[in-house]
Amino acid sequence: MLRLDVILKEKGISNTEFAELIGVSVTSASAFKTGNIKPKFDTLVKIAEVLEVDIRQLFKPTKGGSLLNGFVEHENEVYRIYSIDDLENLLNIVKGNK
Repeated sequence: MLRLDVILKEKGISNTEFAELIGVSVTSASAFKTGNIKPKFDTLVKIAEVLEVDIRQLFKPTKGGSLLNGFVEHENEVYRIYSIDDLENLLNIVKGNK
């Protein structure tokens, strides 16, 4: 249910480093990643803060579709897309530069 493995890879954070950052054992951090243990809400908040992501980005979609999350490069600038609003803002930038 959680996307920790993907986010940690994107950020280049090892499992050991992740465990240290959120203040849990390496075993617990691994269990969070595999879904064997579901972290409490306060731990999810800490994970989101430490990884500098919106808490919603920690979860995989549950009803089809996909999570809007990625990078777009336009005219030597890299934009992070977290939401439809981010995508619309980028589209306005692109249209304004035509």
